[in-house]
Amino acid sequence: MIRHFLPLLLMLTGSSLFAQAYPPFGPDREVKFNAGLFLATGGAELSYEHYVGDDLSLGGTVYWDNDRYDYNGNFGIGPNLRAYFGYAPRSGFFAEAFGLYFKGEERVDYLPDTRVSERYNTFALGLGAGSKWTTRSQRFTLEFHGGVGRSLNPEPYQDEFIFRAGLNIGVRF
Repeated sequence: MIRHFLPLLLMLTGSSLFAQAYPPFGPDREVKFNAGLFLATGGAELSYEHYVGDDLSLGGTVYWDNDRYDYNGNFGIGPNLRAYFGYAPRSGFFAEAFGLYFKGEERVDYLPDTRVSERYNTFALGLGAGSKWTTRSQRFTLEFHGGVGRSLNPEPYQDEFIFRAGLNIGVRF
């Protein structure tokens, strides 16, 4: 009699071994708009994030600004890698490593009463941190973040460090 129930018992036990701590999450992609940068400087920054797990994501950022003399130039694009440490997957405190290619112009005074602009383009690597909150449906997000990076090939007239900060509003799909 036991040998008839043994295969059934093994099948039920074996299927429970594949259970997960959290239910599977639906949306793996997220698009964000940096509302904080827009309100502070008038620049626009859009980001994309793809979740490769419950606590890891790969993403990219592109920004542009009408002021070519801005501290991070007038155009930038770069990748990032994030690790989440929150209680719920894909939210809470996170740390990130990022790269950023950016270009712009810098005003340089060589002689009194003259203004000369120097164009530059450079690449920077940096670290950042922040926190993300999601709605109960996991569709909408709010995120605060900041970071600092070092330019790999600064010009003599250019700052060696860059700074990133933002208040992002996002939607997952």
